[in-house]
Amino acid sequence: MLKTYQEEVAAKGVKCVAEETLAKAKAVHEKLNNVVTFVDYDDSHLESANKDSYFYGVPIALKDNVNTKGIRTTASSVILDNYIPVYDATITKKLKEAGAILIAKTSLDELGMGGTNKCAATGPVLNPYDLDRISGGSSGGSATIVAANVVPFAIGTDTGDSIRKPASYCGVVGVKPTYGRISRYGIIPYASSLDHVGFFTRSVEDAAKALYTLAGRDDHDMTSSQLPVEDYYALLNSDVAGKRIGVLKNVTDAINDSKIMDQFNALLDKLTEKGAIIDYVELDEALVRTMLPAYHIIANAEATANHSNLDGIRFGNTQEGATMEEVMVKTRTNGFGKLIRQRFVIGSYVLFVENQEKIFRKAQKVRRLLVDQYASFFNNHDAIIAPAAGSGAPLLEGATGIDSLSDEYLIAENHLVINNFTGYPSMTMPLGYTEENMPVGVNISTRPFTEQEMFNIALSVEEITGLKNLHKEVC
Repeated sequence: MLKTYQEEVAAKGVKCVAEETLAKAKAVHEKLNNVVTFVDYDDSHLESANKDSYFYGVPIALKDNVNTKGIRTTASSVILDNYIPVYDATITKKLKEAGAILIAKTSLDELGMGGTNKCAATGPVLNPYDLDRISGGSSGGSATIVAANVVPFAIGTDTGDSIRKPASYCGVVGVKPTYGRISRYGIIPYASSLDHVGFFTRSVEDAAKALYTLAGRDDHDMTSSQLPVEDYYALLNSDVAGKRIGVLKNVTDAINDSKIMDQFNALLDKLTEKGAIIDYVELDEALVRTMLPAYHIIANAEATANHSNLDGIRFGNTQEGATMEEVMVKTRTNGFGKLIRQRFVIGSYVLFVENQEKIFRKAQKVRRLLVDQYASFFNNHDAIIAPAAGSGAPLLEGATGIDSLSDEYLIAENHLVINNFTGYPSMTMPLGYTEENMPVGVNISTRPFTEQEMFNIALSVEEITGLKNLHKEVC
């Protein structure tokens, strides 16, 4: 955890710890394929850094869609393979100011589009608990480098569940704060209205420290909030007496794995013993079944618009051609993977003028109805809780055996999308294990900008499960 690494820094020195961590990261990468670019030791920022910060001297990793000045940033896409930013993302700058030491840029599904981390230009990221299984995506590289006990913290981004699902699959804490709580400036986007910057840790305490370090207003990102930032770690309190927690019944009804539900129900019993008031809330069935299709319509449309400049002329690796049109066609055909090209086709189709009313705007209407209904739960509840997924990490090869039109798939496996629609804070943390001994998580969400409430309830959950600082050594 962060404190442990800082104790090592005090004993050995920053450079020694960083170089040991980098060596371990390279060894772990040989097993998991989770890093795009390793970063040589650089302490040029330490002289002006805050030596009292939670991150001083601590080795960290960033998802490779985060701009790092002078360091290659590819978003795991061939089209950006030689992109070297000339500026730092705001979160990169904040972490430098806190004295963190960057040792790796981690793999992701290409441009953040995917939920498996099988779609990176550098190949799939493997799960440290079982190398035949996926890590989850799109932030699988960051999830696994924390889960494999290389670094105590890594940045991820979350557009549908891209932090919280890998956190569940890899047995770590994954936090998606309120939309606007952390600046998105300098992040290669996927879908701007859904994108959130977040992170992975191995404890609730470290998550609270991380958000305190990263949150705050940024004039470079006009969607960032001006609300003051609390010292979430200093204010941690696991007392849940009197807290009303709603269980999302749509999710629990859709889960077929009895072991996951037994562990979840045992957690609810323990929360009740600690004084929490547990009841059930339910979204309209028809609406919740259309949530994932609506998400794909909105996300693919926004992604198509966001990446229209990656054509080899304005931006991106250039393929030779006799005309500008040929250059653009070759660049986009060869520069993007199959999944990305498919998503851009869908996005272009729904953005055609004749299709906007009957497809895109209807998807936006579904989003608004879901947001309104979900928001109403918080009139009487402090938090909403549910298993983060209906299963552990699927096998890398072969079908999952889940019908893609079933509630198990549409709801149990993909319900975390709701908090990208709403922008509400949401975090996943370890709940227990499946029959195959794979980690599975529980998800907690609260009202906008009530991350302190979320962390406090999460701390209580962590005390109940005892699954703090969970990790899996692979070498």
